[in-house]
Amino acid sequence: MRIFGILLKNITPKQIEYYSRFSPSPLSIKQFLDFGRDNACEKTSFMFLRKELPVRLANTLREVNLLPDNLLSRPSVGLVQNWYIQSFLELMEYESKSPEESGVLQNFLEILIKIRNRHNDVVPTMAQGVIEYKEKYGFDPFISTNIQYFLDRFYTNRISFRMLINQHTLLFGNDTNPAHPKHIGSIDPNCNVANVVKDAYETAKMLCEQYYMGAPELEIEEFNSKAPDKAIQVVYVPSHLFHMLFELFKNSMRATVELHDEERAYPPIKALVTLGKEDLSIKISDHGGGVPLRKIDRLFNYMYSTAPSPSLEPSRAAPLAGFGYGLPISRLYARYFQGDLKLYSMEGVGTDAVIYLKALSSESFERLPVFNKSAWRHYQTTPEADDWSNPSSEPRDASSYKAKR
Repeated sequence: MRIFGILLKNITPKQIEYYSRFSPSPLSIKQFLDFGRDNACEKTSFMFLRKELPVRLANTLREVNLLPDNLLSRPSVGLVQNWYIQSFLELMEYESKSPEESGVLQNFLEILIKIRNRHNDVVPTMAQGVIEYKEKYGFDPFISTNIQYFLDRFYTNRISFRMLINQHTLLFGNDTNPAHPKHIGSIDPNCNVANVVKDAYETAKMLCEQYYMGAPELEIEEFNSKAPDKAIQVVYVPSHLFHMLFELFKNSMRATVELHDEERAYPPIKALVTLGKEDLSIKISDHGGGVPLRKIDRLFNYMYSTAPSPSLEPSRAAPLAGFGYGLPISRLYARYFQGDLKLYSMEGVGTDAVIYLKALSSESFERLPVFNKSAWRHYQTTPEADDWSNPSSEPRDASSYKAKR
């Protein structure tokens, strides 16, 4: 029984359908920064968010219902749907309210914090739903493609949703971080990239040493083509960058330590930070044995995860392993502001992971999923026969494929 499908039909069909007609309004890092630094107005932010957040939620809720019934019926997936519907309904209470009314702005702020906290466990809960589905129904390439398409869009939407909420609560709430007084919300106007690299490395190193009793050292190098004598700085969200780097360091350390465990002399992990006219690039290089070419794409596939199914209880989770979602979600963080994350591996040697970010904050626009006919058709497309040859022990009889005269 699709309980939340029933809720969707009986409670808010018109509202969700109405808001899903609108496309999200992507913002650039520069727009976030300019608003927060120069003319931050809580009323303006309220007027924007009370429309924009429901639009982003509605687009996601409409797309969820296109997933296979067998996946939607998983309890974990139903729980996530419930969270999204509940958050949508709470935001709808402010649809027609004026920011001039007494208590509206404060209540809205508190609702945003409540919604953000409710969605804290969306990633592991949805991941658990996919595991439940895979364990019961096995792996189907076509279904896997649809799930991959959906989850990339779903998690990107979640990143954007939290970005908007965090900016509002940090600018106008009481949860401003005193450790970063120069940050504009969650954005650092002068983010020192090398420092974030070091912080992510040290955090991963601590975990690695706890688990393996040792860790590779870090060698870091910078190349600033714009100002060769200056450290590389960028306008960016440090927590996003930390998330990506921490995941890459964890993977590099685990591969390096396990490959060289008997030697106890680990080759260092190297980080190269470069700044050009268009791109800011960060390369993390290891000598952890590399990955075969055929497995590279699988590292970004939610259905192909080889990691053991972890407990949802944090105290029982393995320090350097999890649901296998670290890399695909790290790539979504990179792509969220028009960047990317790519892996280049040489089996038997090691792997280079490269994070690409936009050098200019004015070009770092949100990359957001939109629910429309193109998205709908993606889920409806039937699988077709591959038009490239596959390995075979015997040649096929091609006589039946001769052209008719």
